[in-house]
Amino acid sequence: MRREKTSRRLLTPTPAPTPAACRTISLETLHKRLQNRKPYVKKRPLDGNPQMKGVVLKTLIKKPKKPNSANRRCCLVRLSNGKEMVAYIPGEGHNLQEHNIVLVRVGRLRDVPGVKIKCIRGKYDLSHVGEEDT
Repeated sequence: MRREKTSRRLLTPTPAPTPAACRTISLETLHKRLQNRKPYVKKRPLDGNPQMKGVVLKTLIKKPKKPNSANRRCCLVRLSNGKEMVAYIPGEGHNLQEHNIVLVRVGRLRDVPGVKIKCIRGKYDLSHVGEEDT
């Protein structure tokens, strides 16, 4: 009597592939794959803090990118960690001058390049929107 090979193949388990049996990548191929990948840079303008206190150095008027045209009121702020950054002042009108204290939060202004933080109204020397300047 003749044995059938197919039935025998089904009964025996197939061995798992060993690391030596896997395809190895040469160092040159690995180097070519990794040289095009950009390193991921975390965008943390306040070093992971939700808010930070700062001193106003100068008030600025920034112009937005192409389709928009309204001038944006901003200020140059020296933060408590030593960084100097441009912060957006939201709302209509403001009472900020040099040496005023402001609280800033993370919030990018999309149409003005370089503005990554916003001032918080009603805290320290920056008044609420609609209050009379005294």
